Amino acid sequence: MKENCLQRIKTLYLGFFLVFFAQTSFPQEQTNDALFRALGGMQGVEKIVNDFVPLVITDKRISADFKDTNLKRFAMLLSEQICMLSGGPCVYTGDNMQLVHRGMRINNAKFNALVEQLQAAMDKNKVSPATQNKLLAILAPMQRDIVTQ
Repeated sequence: MKENCLQRIKTLYLGFFLVFFAQTSFPQEQTNDALFRALGGMQGVEKIVNDFVPLVITDKRISADFKDTNLKRFAMLLSEQICMLSGGPCVYTGDNMQLVHRGMRINNAKFNALVEQLQAAMDKNKVSPATQNKLLAILAPMQRDIVTQ
């Protein structure tokens, strides 16, 4: 179990590095919907998000950060965001990550806890590790806008 966790962390950090390198060296827009389809389309994205939200609000490491959150709106916006970023037809209608998380005092431990819960939700929905890594690599750059501590 511990080895599996360490392997996932190593994979996650490798994904962060690859995305950072790709974005700084070769800026590009998502041009196809392969990742969106691999996630199961909109139905798959919504299932992942609907499994993710309860995990987040029951995780003692991060639940306090969500105590005043409209969870229905949060789930809707997260679904939009994942859909759009994975190449789906959605448009994200929420605010940017820096504005949303301003003053929340999010540190790396909390960010990593959130990522763990997203991975757990994807595992529950039988999303392949390769697909998980692709999504996490797209989401990883948001860390610099979310983590302020």
